[in-house]
Amino acid sequence: MKPRSSRIAAAAAVALVAGFATACNRDNTDSVSSSDASVGIDLPRSDSDFWNSYAQYIDQETKHQRVKTLPVSNSQNDVTKLVANVQVLQNTGAKAVVMAPQDTGAIASTLDQLATKKIPVVSVDTRPDKGDVYMVVRADNRAYGTKACEYLGEQLGGMGKVAELQGALDSINGRDRSEAFASCMKEKFPGIKVIELATDWKGDVASAKLQSTLSAHPDLNGIYMQAGGVFLQPTLTLLKQKGLLKPAGKPGHITIISNDGIPQELDAIRKGQIDATISQPADLYARYAVYYAKAAAEGKTFKPGPTDHNSTIVKLPNGLEDQLPAPLVTKENVDDTALWGNSIS
Repeated sequence: MKPRSSRIAAAAAVALVAGFATACNRDNTDSVSSSDASVGIDLPRSDSDFWNSYAQYIDQETKHQRVKTLPVSNSQNDVTKLVANVQVLQNTGAKAVVMAPQDTGAIASTLDQLATKKIPVVSVDTRPDKGDVYMVVRADNRAYGTKACEYLGEQLGGMGKVAELQGALDSINGRDRSEAFASCMKEKFPGIKVIELATDWKGDVASAKLQSTLSAHPDLNGIYMQAGGVFLQPTLTLLKQKGLLKPAGKPGHITIISNDGIPQELDAIRKGQIDATISQPADLYARYAVYYAKAAAEGKTFKPGPTDHNSTIVKLPNGLEDQLPAPLVTKENVDDTALWGNSIS
């Protein structure tokens, strides 16, 4: 909707926030005024197209939801920087903190420190192994691995060799995707040989290991990229250099499925360079990260159950998690305007 005046725009923003307040499964609690409350936000990295898109959405959502924020920091995939950045946010008056820890096992002490200061934490995309969180905003990452397995297994007819570009296994996302992919392949497609390549979410590492794999296994039939935001371009560049970037449907095509749903992946599907991706909702990650951070600063609480934004809040040992939907994207639905990768500027 295009507002016709600043008065209408303000009313629309208020209506949106009010809509959010009724949209989620929330307990009735007394709230405190957050007119002067500031939210601290740390971005996890800037070397990924997915996370750069998330950063754009964060900027949009803080303005749309009229949330006051402290200067946004970026920990650059370094847990030491994340700890330091969070300390700055704490010291400068954050009433809630949004973060996306890439190393989910090393952030517990920081979460404990924030808990002692009664500063609630919203964790985006990753679920900390230990330490209290107010809300995790995340999709079901085990479903990513299972969907990727089923797609490749069906496309390859249950036979062949697949290289799996794994994320960091010290991350809950890397573990969830890898474990689910392996379990599904073992159970449903035992005729497919899976070559696991740990990458630490680094594109150059993925490219180097894939090059070695192609030399050892020139008959490779498929590739599963756990993060298109960092793996897509290095993978396509390598395949092109080796003369292996054959269009889908042509002899010699290597079937590729990815995770993220960035615009570049959608374009690659249209061109037949890759076959599918699972669209990780960068827009919804930002929208509900900001919403829950604002709610936390106001003293509101939530309970497990379905929401009206097509997700489910589940109980964790250390908090709650809003599990957002992440659809499979193929050439059949790649132009769907509901996909965030088709609307990001």
